Amino acid sequence: MADGADGGPRAGAAGGWLPVQPQERAMWYDERFNFQATFLQCLAKHVPNIYSAEMDPLLEKQEEMVQAAILYPLECYLFGEDPDIFLEKLQQSGTSQLCGKVFKGGETTYSCRDCAVDPTCVLCMDCFQNSIHKNHRYKMHSSTGGGFCDCGDTEAWKAGPLCTKHEPGASGSPKENSECQLNEEIMEHSRRVFPSVIKYIVDMLIWEEEKELPPELTVREKVDSYYCVLFNDEHHSYDHVIYSLQRALGCELGEAQLHTTAIDKEGRRAVKAGHYASCQEAKEEIKRHSENVSQRPLHVEVLHADVMAHQKFALRLGSWLNKLMSYSSDFRQIFCQICLKEEVGSEKPCFISKLMLWDAKLHKGARKVLHELIFSSFFMEMEYKKHFAVEFVKYYKALQKEYISDDHDRVLSVTALSVQMFTVPTLARHLIEEQNVITTITETLLEVLPEYLDKNDKFNFQGYSQDKLNRVYAVIYDLRYVLVSKPTLWTDRLRERFLEGFISFLRILTCMQGMEEIKRQIGQHIEVDPDWEAAIAIQMQLKNILLMFQEWCACDEELLLKAYSECHKAVMRCSTNGRSREKTVFHLCGHTLESRPYRVSADPVSIHLPLSRTLAGLHVRLSKTGTISRLHEFVSPEEFQVELLVEYPLRCLVLVAQVSAEMWRRNGLSLISQVFYYQDVKCREEMYDKDIIMLQIGASLMDPNQFLLLILQRYELADAFKKIKPTKDQDLIKQCNVLIEEMLQILIYVVGERYVPGVSNVTKEDVIMREIIHLLCIEPMAHSAITKSLPENENNETGLEKVIDKVATFKKPGVSGHGVYELKDECLKEFNMFFYHYTKTQHSKAEHTQKKRRKQENRDEALPPPPPPDFCPAFSNVVRILNCDVMMHILRTVLQRAVELETHLWTEAMIQMVLHLLSLGLLEEKQQLQKSPEEEVTFDFYHKATRMGSSALNAVNVLMLLEKLKRVPQLEAQKDTVNWILQMFETVKRMREKSSVTTVVAATSGSEATKGDESTQDKEKAERKRKAEAARLHRQKIMAQMSALQRNFIETHKLLYENTLEAQGKEDAIMEEESMSSAIDYSRIALGPKRGPSVAEKEVLTCILCQEEQEVKLESAAMVLSACVQKSTALTQNRSRILELSGDTLDPLFMHPDLPCGTHTGSCGHVMHAACWQKYFEAMQLNFRQRLHVEQIFDLENGEYLCPLCKSLCNTVIPIVPLQAQKINSEDAEAVAQILSLARWMEIIIVRISGYSVKNAKGEKQNLPAFTSKGMGNSALEFHSILSFGVQSSVKYSSSIKEMLILFATTIYRVGLKVAPNEADYRIPMMTWSTCAFTIQCIENLLETEGKPLFGSLQNRQHSGLKALVQFAAAQRTTSPQVLIQKHLIRLLGVLLPNFKVEDTPSLLEVDMFHILVAVVLSFPSLYWEDAVDLQPSSISSAYNHLYLFHLTTLAHITQIVVSSATESPTAQSSDNSEEARSAQSFCREVCQYTSGCFSQDIPGWLVWDCVKKGIMPYLRCAALFFHYLLGVSPPEELLQVSEEGQFKALCSYLSLPTNLFLLFQEYWDTVNPLLQRWCADPLVLSCLKGKSIAVRYPRKRNSLIELPEDYSCLLNQASQFRCPRSSDDEQKHPVLCLFCGAMLCSQNTCCQELVNGEELGACTSHALQCGAGVCMFLKIRECKVVLIEGKTRGCLYPAPYLDEYGETDPGLKRGNPLHLCQERYRKLHLLWQQHCIIEEIARSQETNQIFFGFNWQLL
Repeated sequence: MADGADGGPRAGAAGGWLPVQPQERAMWYDERFNFQATFLQCLAKHVPNIYSAEMDPLLEKQEEMVQAAILYPLECYLFGEDPDIFLEKLQQSGTSQLCGKVFKGGETTYSCRDCAVDPTCVLCMDCFQNSIHKNHRYKMHSSTGGGFCDCGDTEAWKAGPLCTKHEPGASGSPKENSECQLNEEIMEHSRRVFPSVIKYIVDMLIWEEEKELPPELTVREKVDSYYCVLFNDEHHSYDHVIYSLQRALGCELGEAQLHTTAIDKEGRRAVKAGHYASCQEAKEEIKRHSENVSQRPLHVEVLHADVMAHQKFALRLGSWLNKLMSYSSDFRQIFCQICLKEEVGSEKPCFISKLMLWDAKLHKGARKVLHELIFSSFFMEMEYKKHFAVEFVKYYKALQKEYISDDHDRVLSVTALSVQMFTVPTLARHLIEEQNVITTITETLLEVLPEYLDKNDKFNFQGYSQDKLNRVYAVIYDLRYVLVSKPTLWTDRLRERFLEGFISFLRILTCMQGMEEIKRQIGQHIEVDPDWEAAIAIQMQLKNILLMFQEWCACDEELLLKAYSECHKAVMRCSTNGRSREKTVFHLCGHTLESRPYRVSADPVSIHLPLSRTLAGLHVRLSKTGTISRLHEFVSPEEFQVELLVEYPLRCLVLVAQVSAEMWRRNGLSLISQVFYYQDVKCREEMYDKDIIMLQIGASLMDPNQFLLLILQRYELADAFKKIKPTKDQDLIKQCNVLIEEMLQILIYVVGERYVPGVSNVTKEDVIMREIIHLLCIEPMAHSAITKSLPENENNETGLEKVIDKVATFKKPGVSGHGVYELKDECLKEFNMFFYHYTKTQHSKAEHTQKKRRKQENRDEALPPPPPPDFCPAFSNVVRILNCDVMMHILRTVLQRAVELETHLWTEAMIQMVLHLLSLGLLEEKQQLQKSPEEEVTFDFYHKATRMGSSALNAVNVLMLLEKLKRVPQLEAQKDTVNWILQMFETVKRMREKSSVTTVVAATSGSEATKGDESTQDKEKAERKRKAEAARLHRQKIMAQMSALQRNFIETHKLLYENTLEAQGKEDAIMEEESMSSAIDYSRIALGPKRGPSVAEKEVLTCILCQEEQEVKLESAAMVLSACVQKSTALTQNRSRILELSGDTLDPLFMHPDLPCGTHTGSCGHVMHAACWQKYFEAMQLNFRQRLHVEQIFDLENGEYLCPLCKSLCNTVIPIVPLQAQKINSEDAEAVAQILSLARWMEIIIVRISGYSVKNAKGEKQNLPAFTSKGMGNSALEFHSILSFGVQSSVKYSSSIKEMLILFATTIYRVGLKVAPNEADYRIPMMTWSTCAFTIQCIENLLETEGKPLFGSLQNRQHSGLKALVQFAAAQRTTSPQVLIQKHLIRLLGVLLPNFKVEDTPSLLEVDMFHILVAVVLSFPSLYWEDAVDLQPSSISSAYNHLYLFHLTTLAHITQIVVSSATESPTAQSSDNSEEARSAQSFCREVCQYTSGCFSQDIPGWLVWDCVKKGIMPYLRCAALFFHYLLGVSPPEELLQVSEEGQFKALCSYLSLPTNLFLLFQEYWDTVNPLLQRWCADPLVLSCLKGKSIAVRYPRKRNSLIELPEDYSCLLNQASQFRCPRSSDDEQKHPVLCLFCGAMLCSQNTCCQELVNGEELGACTSHALQCGAGVCMFLKIRECKVVLIEGKTRGCLYPAPYLDEYGETDPGLKRGNPLHLCQERYRKLHLLWQQHCIIEEIARSQETNQIFFGFNWQLL
């Protein structure tokens, strides 16, 4: 072990002998030398050598040297034995109870809504999965980094503070002490080692000399070796830095990128090494270039190589200490003691404070190490966390000021640690009591915002810096953290300190009270909108803090009264400023008001009144706790001055009313925005709501008439309610009407809005229930929408879940959309039309919904207010404003104007509000009469309302006005409400009278009352009936008139009508005839001599562009379908196969049975004339050229366009070729059948082919098929005999159809092979056949997956697209040279025919048989081509060609299946001895013989038959689709429904196959035998049978998207374990999951970008090229979003298939609710892929959300 200590502490011993035993050695060290000096000497010697190559360091080598030369000896000295053994022992002796994991940016954190003390208490993934909270209501969020797992912290959780991993005894250690104690010797060593190590780290981190080191670290001669070091800042972008480095240092782009990435990660980087002068020059250059790009130069320093080395090593030592801390609590405690120890007699701060104060000057890497060290030491020991917090608060102001002037993110600042201390309840109490932390924070706030104070000491944030304010918010947050949990126990000291803090906080509110005053613009519009956002943002930040202060005050009676008194003084100080003016006097209704003249429309007014509103909040809490009875002890009634308190909030409400009346239009948008936020859910609790409460306080303490006069005066409506006639100016009248409406509304709120704990006896739950009821009265809403509309408390909770089920029922969502809550019927009676949190639109919407509902239920449309709860005693006087003289005067005046029909002086809304106020008055009186005897009820609303308005002769009372109101035609809608009020008047009248007469009379009057009620109700019902009858008669009359007109029209245009009817009749007759004849001669067989007739109906299509109709004919101008051709891997059996990205050398004739990548053609089914489409496309191109700056969704260069009708993305058109109806004469067919057997047919073909080959080979050698002598033997068969079974002249297409055939074929070739278009390329026909086959396979796959029948269930677009595609594929042959088609055919037949084989014929196991079938059937007519005449086979010839070609491919496919799939031993025993099993058995014997026994004979026949039947099904289904669309023969009925057995028989009959497929072999045995021999002898077949290679098994597996876990947190778990394969750092990445193959990729990160064809592509884009041929579907795990991408330039976001319990998705995990997989939505994604609609979805999405700045999909 002594060897290992070489060069460590020993280096200082002057060559002395070193003892072997650790104890002796320690003593020896103690005697011999001073540890610190030795330690520093050792560092001085080794560090500069280790870290010498800073430009391109060999990190692993450096680490080895550090370990050997310094750390290993140091650990040996510290532990006294081998470090590895010692640490292993420590590790096993138990772990800390605290988890202490520090989160990185993007990591998922979990919080429990049931158990967390506040939302900052979070768990890491591991602890969460092992805790009880997993089954609670939890939330998931992505960490911003820098947080800390709270598992094990008992103060953070109400229950379950420990997960199973951190429970004492969890890892088998003794429960009493989960960590072992270190022995005394090691403790002693630690006390000696740690101070030196810590001092070195601190000294080096805060070292400012650039050229020199401290003398004790300087050993060698100073060399002229310097580095130019560039530091990170948040001001310059990546590109700025790269540009500056390239220009200044002349380096390559790659090198500059490397430097920049390192600077961003580590915080600094040496970018040049050399002599001092050259580094200095580089520094100046970098500064100069970076200043060109942005206003501020980059931070560059020139550091001596040794300084740089020591600073780097100091960080390495920091991480060494960090690791050490995790092993033992004793290490942590010693470390903390040393860090906190202050030098005796010195003013200097302790080590840890030094580092904290220097934090803002440190670079990123150093900060990270420092913060991790604090986390692993101080925060793991509660006692030292407290000491650290005290130090932190001691320097709080300095630290925050440093942070505010710094430009690094909050995560990297030491101030971000505040949340770890201030949210711990006991620690927060301690800091308030001992360190006065609330005052410290509030003073800091005032000190960092002085530049925003104006001359009146009010804030004014004009021209503010957003970045600075964002940093100031951090201080506000700290205040929130300190207040987050209320104390349960108050000490005098806590009271005193809290009150000090509160008074200090009131100073901030004083600066905000009345800030940013505004004055109404008259005449000219404001030129520049003032900045309003900052003031509102600060108001939002303070909202919860204001509420928390009020809650804290309410905890303690004494404190509440003192706080109220202080707040009252502050309000008074702010209110006395404008007292200079004389008072004015205002008279109305015999009442007088003296007040200071003030007009909102002319004088300055402010919306910011936090002091007044805090006072309102405290007043309500006084009322709630009953402490209000002692208020006079603290604030005398003379001092109280309620008019002054009400004044400012009232001005604010008047301002809102005037903005509504459009009196402030010239003040621009800023005021409208402020008014919006004033009433918005984010701010209203501490703005609008408190202003209403302040008015209620005024109404409860002032004389009611005085109060109303004040309101009239402030609303500037004094004249409107005196008898002065207003002007003729319509604008002014309209303004006045709006103001009256707004004022009446506020009066309704003052009297009726009592749902505030303290204003009436309601609970918080009642308040939330009422909010929800009123939201759901508008419409059913999603959970998230309700949550957004409810205010959040300090813990970000709305209280929704506790009460929602009491008032609403949840309706689950469908495949799209989200679940909604619907209001329960019994809650509808709670609806109050004038609910004070409704916006104007919500109000009218709710009213409309509720009236509509009542109408449907056949009830009247009256919507009276629900009976409100009683006011608390402190507010009981508010109701007096309802029955005071001024109120009666207001109500009477408005009603009288309506009755007298002065239309311009009233509005329906005004009447509605007056009726609502009357209802409130009557309800109040009724409730009071029900509770107490009549003589005690002083509230005499009924009496006042029935009293005459004046003594004049024409005077009326409210009742009389209401009777008249019913006759006003404009107020028909309010009639039901008026009736309800009149009934209420009756009820209250009877209640008043009832109690004053004897009980007998009372009883009778009661029954009379009900009679009276009934009689009015009966009258109303009769009236309704009469109206309904009148409406019915009116409708009848109109219908009669219309039919008379119609008859008249027919009479006039008789001729026209007769013609059309005749024509219809004829058509019907013809149809009948046809159907009769078809019934006689009708067989549903597609192939061979018994082929049924083609059903070719006449197609008349309408062009979507010119709307003209045209019949589809061969000779007519072409009509086309819009279509999209794309490469696809939807059917691939092998995702690991590398795809060819460019098809220059690709030969696409044979498709591998893996189906690795095909070309799919889809259509949206919309038809155009070819000419119309060309014009449309040219117009698009022209338009595009003129708008170059707009980013296009589609790529015109590649022929893309959006379908004019449905906006689907298309890139070509399919010409519509009509189906050629062919009939077979059955007699001819039978005659041919006698002669043309398969053997003869094959001979004829071989002769024909060899004839062509001889013809074509004039003088040129080419690969002639090698013919066997057998084929040539029969001389009677000559070259032309193929024509003797029937030919006809070829179809002639119009030139326009031909042009479109070529255009579409070229597109398939271009897209399918990713090459430049070339009309003459030999591969065009191959690609045509391939896309036809592949598209049919995709559709068959889709129908099977969806469980739909093969025919009759296709969507119209799929049907017309497939029909056009198959007919096109058949017609395309005519546009290519026939010689070329023949060449392809010969190669294809090489696979099928036994006696000739072309050179490069693939093995049987390497081809997909359906692709071969399509290609041979479509290319076969080329054999009929003669030089002079253009011929094609007749119907009979075609029938036989199709039959034999199909039979041959089927035989090959059966062999394929038997060889590749029927090789497994049986698992189940079955002794099925059917005919099929026997045939299968004999076939296997042949195969076994031909494969020399490689194929096992032991496989039972039934198993082989079963394999074949299952395996061949997809092929038969595809063949049926192909021949149906090629020939138009109707399929059997059984294929129009889903059934396994029936389907197989029907397919066999339709395709002329025996149901026992092996009979085919027996039927053609002589012909097929040599072919089977050749197939079986193929080397690949043999190697596959021997198990050396793997063949595709049939039936091929149906692809689906990968399986996703049901619970989303499992996915997050996977993502957290994901490590980027190309990056060594542990920075969090953006993991994305490919839903096609399940690969996890590292997205949006430079580490995983790839160069593809010279282009930089992101991991997802390059993966998509291989996995989905450019089209792919990814799940962004940390954001819970699906990304669809296509190619390199297009993509879109799509909702993830994960829903919370409320049926909603959660993109970005913003709400954080637990998420679960919704199978229906995942299925929808699957179909999107299988239907090839991803491209379409992307185009649609991009068109609806056109983002012009665009996202760089290429780098995803």
